[in-house]
Amino acid sequence: MTTVVPPATVRVPEVAGRALEEAPPPGAVKLRTRNLAIHYGSHVAVRDVNLEIAENSVMAFIGPSGCGKSTVLRCFNRMNDLIPGASVLGEVLLDEEDIYAPGVLPVEVRRKAGLVFQRPNPFPMTIYENVAYGPRRHGVSDKAQLDELVERCLVRAALWDEVKNDLRKKSGLSLSGGQQQRLCIARTLATEPEVILMDEPCSALDPIATLRIEELIAELKLEYTIIIVTHNMQQAARVSDRTAFFTLGSDRAGFLVEEGPTVEIFTNPANQLTEDYVSGRFG
Repeated sequence: MTTVVPPATVRVPEVAGRALEEAPPPGAVKLRTRNLAIHYGSHVAVRDVNLEIAENSVMAFIGPSGCGKSTVLRCFNRMNDLIPGASVLGEVLLDEEDIYAPGVLPVEVRRKAGLVFQRPNPFPMTIYENVAYGPRRHGVSDKAQLDELVERCLVRAALWDEVKNDLRKKSGLSLSGGQQQRLCIARTLATEPEVILMDEPCSALDPIATLRIEELIAELKLEYTIIIVTHNMQQAARVSDRTAFFTLGSDRAGFLVEEGPTVEIFTNPANQLTEDYVSGRFG
C-alpha cells in the first residue's frame, strides 16, 4: 500500500492559556448510530452508517460532494424532519437515548445538538439579540441573566472583545463574514447544547477567519462534542481527532467507507477507496 503524505500541519493553538495537547482525552460515547439509513422518498441518500463519537472530541466527515455527509450531520438534530419525504431508518443514540423514538421532541433534540450552517446566517437584529434569541424562546427573561449569558457565549466564541461596545448598536448583519460565523456559534452556545454540528463552517471565509474558527473548535472541544463536515482535508487533519470518510456507491447512495483516528485515515487508511481520495486520485 502506498503511504499517503498527510496535509500540511499548522501550529498548535493555545487553549485558555495551555497547549492543545493538554486537553482532556475523549470520554464515553456521546453519539452513536446503528445501521443508519436516510431516504428521500424512494431514493436512498445514505446507507450503512455505523459510528461512535466520543464526548469532548472532534469528528470530521470528509468525502466527495453528494455522498451524504451533510445529510448524516443534519439527522443528528432532526433537521431532515423538515424535508418533505425524508425518513430515517436505524438508530441515532444521544447519550444512549434514541432521538427518533416516539415521544421525543425535535425541538429538545435541536437544543442538545446545535447546528452551525455553511454560510453565516445571523438574524436581522442586534448582536445582543442574536445571542439572546434562543434563551428568550426558552423562557429566560431576567435582564441580568441574559446579560451574563450573552457575554459568556460571546467570550466562548472569541468575539466579545471585538463587539462588546456595539452589542445593542450594531446589527449582526453588519459584521464581517468571520465575525458573523462566530456570532452564529455564540448563538448556538446560548441554548446550552451538548453537541455542536458544523456544516462546512469555513467554506465562505478567508484564511484568517478560517484559522480563528479552527482555533475556536480546539477550545470548544474542552466542553462540547463537535462534528464538522468539511471538503478541506487539511482542515480535517488540523482540527479533528477522528475522521469518517464517505463516498457514493454504484447505487448512487452514500455510505461510510471507514472511520478512525485522523492521523491513520490520512497516512495509513485501511480501505483503498479512502487512500485514493485522500491522495487526490479522485474527488
